Amino acid sequence: MGYFFYYFTKFADHFILIYSGLLFATYFTLSALSAREIMGYIRRNSFIDYRDILTAPSAPAVSIVAPAYNESKTIVENVRSLLNIHYVNFEVIIVNDGSKDDTLQLMIDAYELEPVPYAFDETLHHKPIRAVYKSRIPSLSKLTVVDKVNGGKADALNAGINVSRFDYFAAIDVDCILEYESLLKMVKPFMDATPDETVIAVGGVVRIANSCEVTEGKITEVNLPHQMIPRVQVLEYIRAFLLGRMAWSRLNGLILISGAFGMFDTRIVKSVGGYTHRTVGEDMELVIRMRRHMEEKKRKYKVVYLPDPLCWTEAPSSFKVLGKQRNRWTRGSAETLWIHRKLIFNPRYNFLGMISMPFWFLFEWLAPIVETTAFLYLIMMAFLGILNVELFITLFLLIYAFAIMYSTAAILFEELSFHQYKKKRDIIRLLGTAFIEPIIIHPLTVYYAIRGNLDLMTGVRNWGEMKRTGFARKK
Repeated sequence: MGYFFYYFTKFADHFILIYSGLLFATYFTLSALSAREIMGYIRRNSFIDYRDILTAPSAPAVSIVAPAYNESKTIVENVRSLLNIHYVNFEVIIVNDGSKDDTLQLMIDAYELEPVPYAFDETLHHKPIRAVYKSRIPSLSKLTVVDKVNGGKADALNAGINVSRFDYFAAIDVDCILEYESLLKMVKPFMDATPDETVIAVGGVVRIANSCEVTEGKITEVNLPHQMIPRVQVLEYIRAFLLGRMAWSRLNGLILISGAFGMFDTRIVKSVGGYTHRTVGEDMELVIRMRRHMEEKKRKYKVVYLPDPLCWTEAPSSFKVLGKQRNRWTRGSAETLWIHRKLIFNPRYNFLGMISMPFWFLFEWLAPIVETTAFLYLIMMAFLGILNVELFITLFLLIYAFAIMYSTAAILFEELSFHQYKKKRDIIRLLGTAFIEPIIIHPLTVYYAIRGNLDLMTGVRNWGEMKRTGFARKK
């Protein structure tokens, strides 16, 4: 028993050190590559006038599909924001997914909607559509509202795709506010694609709109959230979008486009069956299934990420709602990895199978489990009186320092690139958040991830309702 315990502790010590080292090295490499790509993107874009796309004959028509469920607090502003997009040939499809509040009635009243006969494709499966509404106002001809039986976000998106008329669609959370040039920037990678390489999806940066001021569906003043919980998420989003996804885009290994805002090739989405009902992580699962489809057909393709701040969304402002969100993200990741487990370390799927999927399994889904296990292991060692306190303190300080440096680097890249937060006090508060987050908020997000895995094992399937507080409107 003594030998077993000795070798067990040696294995555990080495595993924790090796795993941590690989994690730090991987994130450092991705950050360096992302920083280089972002600076290159900014240089290239300084020579581009996106207004030229407005008059370009090759500019594709786009359908904006936005599911809505109990969104009465923000629905009118959000629809107005989508209708104000700076683009020529587009339509806005709002899918009311059986809301229990007055979401539908608010849209009917605000935009003078009436039910109309409407023929549409039924390629993708979804719950029955009750009615399709159009506005009596000629200037609102781009707006279509679909009222259907509740079936969840994936079901609503499939209904919206079926109703859509164009070759490309942008899936967006209805609570989001788009920058007015968002579609111009998102369609460009599709337009730039070479004949032998298909761009199947494009994603962009999502930013936190809490405490920002909104006027007629537009962000008129960017403010750092006043509350701690949304402020921490600002930091998380900057890290994820600026120091991660740009690198994966450059490597053509991106497997996640935020459900808040992404653009897709409609034909390919329909050919793979649309959004699945088998997971609450439908956005990630769709991208992987599209990539898998292209790999199996041996067709050249790209999934592109743009670092521009294109979309603003309301983040959870309470621990209860944040916990539901992170629980859902964890369950979605685990379900998606299980559905596509065949791809992990499978050379047939090239970079997708050998790098992208293993990375997500080892350093995204598995990380909270390893962190929790290591914490329990250290408690056991301390209880037995054999914990090397000096080594523990050293490791803790190294991890804490790395977390702060990583967050600080993200803030620096944000300031050097898109500089959304103009006030010095906002930057100081954001830096202060970087020091607090690893100790106070991060342990909670780990706990939410563990709960997500436990809920998955016990059969929890609910999506988790996100309650809105609404945007700050300028007086």
